Amino acid sequence: MIILTTLLGYLVGSFPSGLVWVRLFTGQDVRAVGSGRTGGTNAMRAAGFWVGLLTALSDIFKGTLAVFLAQSLVDPALVPWAMVLAGLAAIIGHNYPIWLNFKGGAGGATCAGAALAFWPWIGPILIALGAVILYFIGYASVATIAVAITTAVAFAILAWVVLPGAFDPIFVVYGIGSIVLLAWALRPNFRRLLRGEERLVGRRAKKRATT
Repeated sequence: MIILTTLLGYLVGSFPSGLVWVRLFTGQDVRAVGSGRTGGTNAMRAAGFWVGLLTALSDIFKGTLAVFLAQSLVDPALVPWAMVLAGLAAIIGHNYPIWLNFKGGAGGATCAGAALAFWPWIGPILIALGAVILYFIGYASVATIAVAITTAVAFAILAWVVLPGAFDPIFVVYGIGSIVLLAWALRPNFRRLLRGEERLVGRRAKKRATT
């Protein structure tokens, strides 16, 4: 069953939210705009703030749903590992969807959605962090990797400091795995950052557009 829920996690993650919403509202192919990715940031570039937000919320839901399915379907003794694998599989599905020739997003929203299923209170933390980075620093790639790093750190603190014995240390594997998956997907963005060519969003993008 754990293999099945991991596969389900991948398939749930593979749902191309950005492609569907951008095409529905504008008729455009989000893959032909900006970075070519299907996540919320590029959907916002293609179709505006509200479609970008809808895409991000859909991608968050994919991660949450994948983990909840694993939690519901697997034998209780295997639930922690099933949740971790389903969450990571959802990120892989989002980043490499079978329906789009394995070219999707970077996984930040889906990573956050799965993290919510492990510990709901991480939601406000990640939302605030992402909003601050996007608006003031202006790099979606930095916000994306920050989500994974914060998740790993928060889960480690919960497992060994705040809730020892109540929060399963296995969940830290999810945080570490999400860092690896998101960092791998963001390789082109990191190269552009080093060259000073990364695309801006938020306040800095508006400021640059008016200068």
